[in-house]
Amino acid sequence: MRRARRVYYDWFSRFYDGFVALHSRDKQGLARKFLVDRLPTQNGGVVLDLCTGTATLLPLLQAKVGPEGQVVGVDFSHGMLKVAQQKTRSFANIYLVEADVGSLPFATGIFDAVICSHAFYELKGDTQNRALEEIVRVLKPKGAFLMMEHDVPPNPFVRALFYLRLAFIGAGRAINFLRREQEVLERYFASVEKVVAPAGRSKVMICGK
Repeated sequence: MRRARRVYYDWFSRFYDGFVALHSRDKQGLARKFLVDRLPTQNGGVVLDLCTGTATLLPLLQAKVGPEGQVVGVDFSHGMLKVAQQKTRSFANIYLVEADVGSLPFATGIFDAVICSHAFYELKGDTQNRALEEIVRVLKPKGAFLMMEHDVPPNPFVRALFYLRLAFIGAGRAINFLRREQEVLERYFASVEKVVAPAGRSKVMICGK
């Protein structure tokens, strides 16, 4: 199953950016900027972007940490990372790593912040739990994990469609996670705060170690 998903994302990488641009309601990328602005990291920081895809966030993160900082993007799809490489080749301090988010190839306590945008809900099986364990492990003692996802719509009908979409893409586990999101995150982090983004119908869960 994991191999099939990787093959799918490798293939989809050729169309991914165009698909997002066509369907996104956040044409100016305000939600992404909002997410990066929430990072408690300044010049010289070291940031990890999980499920980085085609590296949409990485240039924004690089601008946040400056030339003295480091930005690492991780994805399990070789195809996505090939596209990401084309976008980030001019940045000397952006690094791309092909790896499973449930088994990160990094030393303990080296990142100031870990970020994951619109991908955590789609992690399969026990990968969510393993990813959270790994995030805590690689974060520095005062580090933070920021997770951006679409917020649950308040309208009952739209909310039903939202859950239906998650079920359709095989993210049934995400529905269970959504219903007890705060509780689950508080098992791993000392503080958990939800902030609603001004655009894109998204939210950011800010989790402090």
